[in-house]
Amino acid sequence: MGCLFSRKSKGKKQSKAAAEEEGEESPKQYSWDNRAKEIDVKDYMLVGLKDQTLGRLPGKVAGEQFVIEECENCNIYIFDHSATITIDDCTNCRIFLGPTKGSVFFRKCVDCKCVVACQQFRTRDCRKMDVFLCCATQPIIESSTGMKFGCFQYYYPELGYQFKDAGLSIFNNNWSNIHDFTPASDENNWTLLAEGTVPHDYVPLPDSEELKAVRISTELNRSIVPVTRGQRQKSSEESCLVVFFAGDYTTANARKLIDEMATKDFALVQTKEISMRPDDANRVFKDKAADFIPLLQQGPVVALEFNGDGVVDACQNVVSSVFTASKVFVSENKSSASQDVDNFYNYAEIQMGM
Repeated sequence: MGCLFSRKSKGKKQSKAAAEEEGEESPKQYSWDNRAKEIDVKDYMLVGLKDQTLGRLPGKVAGEQFVIEECENCNIYIFDHSATITIDDCTNCRIFLGPTKGSVFFRKCVDCKCVVACQQFRTRDCRKMDVFLCCATQPIIESSTGMKFGCFQYYYPELGYQFKDAGLSIFNNNWSNIHDFTPASDENNWTLLAEGTVPHDYVPLPDSEELKAVRISTELNRSIVPVTRGQRQKSSEESCLVVFFAGDYTTANARKLIDEMATKDFALVQTKEISMRPDDANRVFKDKAADFIPLLQQGPVVALEFNGDGVVDACQNVVSSVFTASKVFVSENKSSASQDVDNFYNYAEIQMGM
């Protein structure tokens, strides 16, 4: 573990300021550094393992940083929320990483299959990775090839609470909006996994007695994160924007509509949870803004884009019959719906990038 402790002796001889003056990097800081007497750092590291199934149960990481390094042919499951996770020099591993408040960074990994939820996702010098991803920001790959991405699709009872503890919204998922820092001139370094691909075909459910206690499901309709089509080509020219405003049942109402539309074979393209100001409402909701501006003070809105022939009428019918007690914005007609979608998501992209 040279990356953790290689500068330990140097740190004793010179201050951080002196090191910076000499152009050297200061030692890495980990969340356990200030609590060394309270925790055992080995509980937050998996290093040099081969042909094993292992991991951490809910409550065992509890927001700390985690390190996975030099593992080969292992099944690794972190069923808890963490601060940041680094995965270095791993080969032929299957990895599940629960909600991560900060970054998940893969370096020099080969032939790995992963399920990951995080604020930031990045790879460098990686090859042949399949990743089912929930990422609040734009995922980044660098000097990486053969990368394939799918939408995060996973459930166990503690997972929803772990998303909240990590400060992540289940509706903010940019899994398919990949930025390649080092694009190739002759081929793509990344592609999307085929629609309908399921995580357990890539990252099998754990078979160890300890980890089998976690009640896992990878069924689409049970996933904590709504499964979206993302950047895949839309099947229809007709889309519809639906916006739920903050309240006690916002998430439940959004999930209810997603389920209802799925039974009618309409595709969920993208979702977003974001705060809005009155001026923002005027730009997005146009002449209907006055009806919704008072609701913006209650908290963030949740927006859903559905796609399919006849989707506007279908959304209007479901909303008017199921959500009679809530104010909900629904695109008025087919001709204005595409503009509604563009107005909202262009605004959301600007706000998320600020």
